[in-house]
Amino acid sequence: MEQFSQMIATALKLPVHRVENTLKLLQGGATIPFISRYRKEATGGLDEVQIGDIHTRYEKLCELAKRKETVLSTIEEQGKLTDTLRERISNCWDATELEDIYLPFKPKRKTRAEAARQKGLEPLAMLLLMQRENNLSARVRQFVKGDVKDEEDALKGARDIIAEQVNEDERARNLIRNQFSRQAMITSKVVKGKEKEEAALKYRDYFDFSEPLKKCTSHRLLAIRRGEAEGILKVSITPDDESACTERLERQYVHGNGECSAQVTEAVNDAYKRLLKPAIETEFSALSKEKADEEAIRVFAENLRQLLLAPPLGQKRTMGIDPGYRTGCKVVCLDAQGTLLHNEAIYPHPPKSETALAGRKLVKLVEQYKIEAIAIGNGTASRETERFVTSQRYDREVQVFVVSEDGASIYSASKIARDEFPEYDVTVRGAVSIGRRLMDPLAELVKIDAKSIGVGQYQHDVDQSKLKASLDQTVESCVNLVGVNVNTASKHLLTYVSGLGPTLAQNIVDYRTENGAFHSRKELLKVPRMGAKAFEQCAGFLRIPQADNPLDNSAVHPESYAIVEKMAKDLKCSVADLIKNKELRSQIDIKNYVTDTVGLPTLTDILQELDKPGRDPRQKIQVFEFDKNVQTIDDLREGMELPGIINNITNFGCFVDIGIKENGLVHISQLADKFVSDPTTVVSMHQHVRVRVLSIDHERKRIQLTMKGLN
Repeated sequence: MEQFSQMIATALKLPVHRVENTLKLLQGGATIPFISRYRKEATGGLDEVQIGDIHTRYEKLCELAKRKETVLSTIEEQGKLTDTLRERISNCWDATELEDIYLPFKPKRKTRAEAARQKGLEPLAMLLLMQRENNLSARVRQFVKGDVKDEEDALKGARDIIAEQVNEDERARNLIRNQFSRQAMITSKVVKGKEKEEAALKYRDYFDFSEPLKKCTSHRLLAIRRGEAEGILKVSITPDDESACTERLERQYVHGNGECSAQVTEAVNDAYKRLLKPAIETEFSALSKEKADEEAIRVFAENLRQLLLAPPLGQKRTMGIDPGYRTGCKVVCLDAQGTLLHNEAIYPHPPKSETALAGRKLVKLVEQYKIEAIAIGNGTASRETERFVTSQRYDREVQVFVVSEDGASIYSASKIARDEFPEYDVTVRGAVSIGRRLMDPLAELVKIDAKSIGVGQYQHDVDQSKLKASLDQTVESCVNLVGVNVNTASKHLLTYVSGLGPTLAQNIVDYRTENGAFHSRKELLKVPRMGAKAFEQCAGFLRIPQADNPLDNSAVHPESYAIVEKMAKDLKCSVADLIKNKELRSQIDIKNYVTDTVGLPTLTDILQELDKPGRDPRQKIQVFEFDKNVQTIDDLREGMELPGIINNITNFGCFVDIGIKENGLVHISQLADKFVSDPTTVVSMHQHVRVRVLSIDHERKRIQLTMKGLN
């Protein structure tokens, strides 16, 4: 581990001891949120991203170490492992270099070169490579025997052997790699006959496209690759000047102008076209795809983080409405904890148009269930439903919000929803989800596969295992940042709490059902399978309101309770008094409480938490209204200024909901009155913005917007 620590520290420009301590904690079963929040002394205050990077790099090094063991054992079995080769492989920590070293020894299917060797043509290949033979024809005739038909057959076999040697030569591969890295162009062309297909229209920009690979943005590359996968586009990656590749190879292998040199030249050209170029093209294709995946996953994870940390309405009696025309609007009434109290359908829109009856029902439900807020899904008939709901007169002040429906249909048909509401259909479940999303977006969205929430770009085209790992880590980070009320949290929310997982989460819910609410964090130790390690990892992130010990409803970890108790004792007051009285807290000199294991970072966190125990880091929710004069894309005019809500961010700009079916795009160049390289630095999910309409493409249903000079 020491060697890995040094390598990771160098790569991430971090002190070695911080990396070593972090790896020890990770290997000891500590989670990233726990290490980041409660082990700042050991890590020097590394944040979750840095700890995650250390973890990822360590796993990659472990994988490479296993690959090296396979390579060494395979070469040893062939009896070709020299001390020099063993040392070189042992000291190699670059995956590409390792595969280049291994290539000549790698077991492979029968190649043209191997077939030529079996015909006894390897000596002829060596003779050609030396390029000293003056009477080539006479020497070649000596090899015309057995399976070798004639002189040309012999020369062809010898060239195949030379071509394979060139392909397996590290110097040759690096030479072509360098040329690709400097000059590689990615080119896409429409497959003949596909250009008029409806499915091909969205790839129109790439029908005859070419640009340097290193300048190709992740969204363009992923779009091109999707077009290729759908059989619409033909894609290639080649150096801008291919002749330079063969010229450099010839300088490496061809010496002189004789007959042998001519044969070597032909073999080198064959090596490039048939073996080297396809191999390096595949390599660069994979590398560029990996880079594009990483960028897309980064954007998706950041969007998801902002969505999960969206402002919650809080515990208020809420009505959820899933709007619709023919099937009506499904209405549900929820109590302050999100429990379903009532559901029914109303039909305020065509074809039934029971507007008056629907209005009376709505007003009665608001009064009967003391509704404080109404959440309306942003799907079909959303604007009409919003107008209908806000036009009613209620017996109390009711706030009305339009809520994103993304992923609600996935949830309503899932096993989770069926287990929660086995007696209700998908429409009721969907309306409940809409209402709960308003109350607490985080608690509700964790029930949905993050991929289905619809806040990424090309999420189905990227590496799915990497995407899942990143999104799971994002959800875990958000849940632990906010904290979880252990007495009301669902199993699905508890699953993401540091140190728990599905089994312990279910055990907590079962214990709560059987024994009633938890009264202290210590009581968690009575939950089946809740060991000391799991308790250490989860306790600080679980909240218990109205607990006997006020610290149980804070982010202060139980391991630090003694410190707070000593602070209170020194000030001759109780812990509760210390939390209530700011003047008392101002008298604390935290330097007096530093020990060998507890330093200033932890003590500073404790004081901040005492100042606002159990505070929610999320902002307060705001009511938003769309322009009432814009109902469809046909109502838009160029130059029109509108209010909007950002509902997706990509690395080429952001999409804005302006209250109609189609979202508008604000290109990265239109985000601000300054140069923007990363949209996330100037906009965020669910941000309320002003936009101006630049252009409307009615055929493709595309709207171009600008934010310049407006925000």
